[in-house]
Amino acid sequence: MSQTLTVLGLETSCDETAASVVRLDADGAVEVLSSVIGTQFAQHAPYGGVVPEIAARAHVETIDAVAAQAMQEAGLGYGDLSGVAATAGPGLVGGVMVGLSFGKAVALSRGLPLVAVNHLEGHAVSARLTADIPYPFLLLLVSGGHCQLLAVEGIGACRRLGSTIDDAAGEAFDKIAKSMGLPYPGGPALEKLAEGGDPAAYDLPRALLGRQGFDFSFSGLKTAAARFAATVTTEAQRRDLAAAVQSAIARQLSERTDKAMAAYAAEHAGQALRFVVAGGVAANKTVRAKLQETAAKHGFSFDAPPLAYCTDNAAMIALAGAERLALGISDPLDAVARPRWPLDAEAAASNPTHAFGRKGAKA
Repeated sequence: MSQTLTVLGLETSCDETAASVVRLDADGAVEVLSSVIGTQFAQHAPYGGVVPEIAARAHVETIDAVAAQAMQEAGLGYGDLSGVAATAGPGLVGGVMVGLSFGKAVALSRGLPLVAVNHLEGHAVSARLTADIPYPFLLLLVSGGHCQLLAVEGIGACRRLGSTIDDAAGEAFDKIAKSMGLPYPGGPALEKLAEGGDPAAYDLPRALLGRQGFDFSFSGLKTAAARFAATVTTEAQRRDLAAAVQSAIARQLSERTDKAMAAYAAEHAGQALRFVVAGGVAANKTVRAKLQETAAKHGFSFDAPPLAYCTDNAAMIALAGAERLALGISDPLDAVARPRWPLDAEAAASNPTHAFGRKGAKA
């Protein structure tokens, strides 16, 4: 890269309407000039989860104002941009279409290159927004819709090591929280409730202990926790159950990561060992602490994005787009919105984690 790039990023894959302006210098230094996130908690709270049609309509109503605010806070006009990056999937396709269409409009009207970004690649680079983390590194991507271990060898070069075979960790957090009567969003509410609870008070199942590889499974934990939730009668029991759930999820994430680290270290002998955890669940303090212990055990450095960049945001999308533009990579204006878009397409085709016909982004 021989020039500084200033990129507008747009993120609308779920229930956050986000826009950000990020500057990538010729020496690789990253500066977030603005990051604006419009949440939809109030719209979805009555339903206990995200309603795709409501989310898409909310994106339509707010995308222009959010983008304008991001540009204003950055102190720039559209003529100062080097390119536009927009999430093109995976996610709720109605929402993805809104941000991608807005990005196409900006690119077309200003004669700018467009980068259609994989939302998961955005999470993969999110820790690089505030820290110097060279490639390659081992990544645990853990969010509401995704739970994967990936070897990230470079820009757009992600090799899947393991994935969830059913529910994602964040999905388990949210659904268990809902079964306990906690408000939406459930993950942060459950973490707050778990403070002061006894994680050993409930015996929750440990999935896939004898299974080879690095896959995850949270459906059994979700079912067992829901059954316990139906029996709790006191606030102390609710705190204990929340603490037990949080501990069980952190334990499985660390156990599978432990195995992946051992294999990754053997494969990258003599190289610097770096571990990054990203995604919304990376904001959970118990999960972070457990993964830090695992990284230290295997001699890996540990990095995670600041809390503001763990959940869905547009700064990570802008950076992913800028890194691609620096390599001369852009996309045509007929780039399509994709509800399902694996980071490792080869692994998804040769070794799918779900049976044919299963719907959803994680498939």
